[in-house]
Amino acid sequence: MMKFIEMTGSTLESIINDGEIHADDLLAVGVQPETIVRVNQHGDIEVRRPQRWDVIGGLIGNFDERIRRTTGFEWA
Repeated sequence: MMKFIEMTGSTLESIINDGEIHADDLLAVGVQPETIVRVNQHGDIEVRRPQRWDVIGGLIGNFDERIRRTTGFEWA
C-alpha cells in the first residue's frame, strides 16, 4: 500500500528545492495556496481534482526529511 503525506499547496511550495517543480509550474497546473496535494514515499506530487488525483511532478533529494519536518506528519 502506497503511503502519502497530505498538505496544502502553500506548504508544498515551502518544501520545494531548486531543481524540483517551480512555484510558477504549480500555478500552471492549478495548485493554489489552499489546494490539497499529497506526496508519496517516492517523491511523486499529486494534486486533488474533483474526481481524482493527478501526478504533477516530483521531489528529489532529502524530501522525506523536509516533508516530515515541515508538516509534522508521518507517512500514512
